[in-house]
Order: sequence, then C-alpha cells, then structure tokens
Amino acid sequence: MLFSERNKMKKLGRNDACWCGSGKKYKHCHEALDERLMAESDKGHIVPTRDLLKTPEQIEKIRESCAVNIAVLDYVAEHIGAGITTEEIDKWVYDETVKRGGIPAPLGYEGFPKSVCTSINEQVCHGIPSEDIVLKDGDIINVDVSTIYKGYFSDSSRMFCIGNVSPEKRRLVEVVKECVELGLREVKPWGFLGDMSQAVNDHAVKNGYSVVREIGGHGVGIEFHEEPWVGYTGTRGTDMMLVPGMIFTIEPMVNMGTNEIYVDDTDNWSVYTADGKPSAQWEIMVLVTDDGYEVLAY
Repeated sequence: MLFSERNKMKKLGRNDACWCGSGKKYKHCHEALDERLMAESDKGHIVPTRDLLKTPEQIEKIRESCAVNIAVLDYVAEHIGAGITTEEIDKWVYDETVKRGGIPAPLGYEGFPKSVCTSINEQVCHGIPSEDIVLKDGDIINVDVSTIYKGYFSDSSRMFCIGNVSPEKRRLVEVVKECVELGLREVKPWGFLGDMSQAVNDHAVKNGYSVVREIGGHGVGIEFHEEPWVGYTGTRGTDMMLVPGMIFTIEPMVNMGTNEIYVDDTDNWSVYTADGKPSAQWEIMVLVTDDGYEVLAY
C-alpha cells in the first residue's frame, strides 16, 4: 500500500497541531515532509511511515540511551583481554548498564539468557556468554551491547582482537570496519538503503569476503527492533528511502569464507559460519538528518 493510501485517514488541516506532538501547527512542522513522502511514494518508491520518523524529543531521549551504550562498550574495551571469560564480560555489561540507570535490552529478550552477545571467531552473532568460554591469544570477538534507558533503546557492537591475532583475522576485522564507514558515507536524506548496502557489499567482496544475507540491521529507538529490516547485499536506488528522522543500525556480518551460516541447535541462538572460518561484525546506530547523518552509538 502506498504512503498516501496508508495515511489518507490522517489528513490534517494546515493549522491543526502536527501529528508528531511538537505542539506546532502542521504547516510549520511536518506538512512539507509529508507532501514529499507522498510524492515519492506515488513514484513507486518505498518510504517510511510516520511511526518510523522520530521526533526531536524522542531523538534526544534516544541519544541519552546511546550515551549509556557507548560508555558500557568503552568499559569493555578497557578491560577485555586473554584469560577473561565471556561470563565476566556479561557481568561487566550488566553492572555498568544498571549503574548508569539502564537495563540490558538482550536480557530475557525472546528468552535470551544473558545481558550481552559475545561472538568469537567463527561465531557470526548471538553468542551466549559462559564461564566455560575463556578468551585466548589470537581470538577475535564481537561484543554486542544493547540498552534500554528511560524506555528508549540503543544498540551497537565492536570487534576486539585478543593478543597476537593472525594477519588474516586482523585484516578481516579492519575491512569490516571499512565496510561500515563506506556504508555510512552513503546515508543521505532522500537516498536509499540500497545505496548503503551496495557500498558495504562491494567493499567486502572486493577484499575476498562474503556478506551474510539472512541476518541484518534494523530500525531502533522506540523499540529494540523496528522496521526497516536492513540488508547489506542490496543495490543502489532500491529499498526504503532514507528520510530525516529515521534511525537504524549498520551492522554487516562479513565472513572470511562462505556466506552460509547455521544456528546451533543446542542453544537455538548462536550463529556460526557453515565452513568454520572466521566472521566479523561492527555495528553503529545512525540517525538520518536534514543534511546527512549523525552516528548515535558505536
């Protein structure tokens, strides 16, 4: 259904209070944006609905949540190393989040048993912390932190190289970070998610890697996972249009070998590469602004 059809019943008068709750008259707030969205929808483009566009008040609250998320990952970065168990990382994340007034978003989410995801080497994502898993010299690990703060959500992850990591693994970690940076450059108002996706995929493939197709990023802020679903194998000029007020994650999962993956049937969470080769992921949280983007969490 087109944007104009979905919102037909919500048509406002120009002097009515804007739907966003700003208290401003519609003509001084979102009228021009809504008209642009309807025009783009009528051209056949996929555009976000109003509920995906965050208001300035919501964005400020989401920034506060992101500040907690960043601080927790900074703490992990300062303390992680060989000999640390992933259970210890989970305790750090829980304690540091709660100390700052937040709640770890993964804890209990659809039954997930821990406060953070810790994915090592051939684990692609959703690794479950355990006192039996000890970080070793040469490991690479993704620590994925998500926070609820005053009801607002944030989400970002970082890769860490433990001790003497092989040149092959270190290169994978660095290239995936470059993928995120190149994708970020494509985040522009009235561009497309596909612009970002192709930039990510092109760089990964150019370097001999493959991008996971089944798992991607997502909208975030009011809920843990919102629309749109964000893939990293798309093409320019396709997928949802990027509109000021949208917030989503850029978090490609890039494998050294095949892009095929499987879920561990013993825990129904941990995702692994099918060929046992390493995988890496960085995740940032991005706001589309009137003139570009703002990185909210990293």
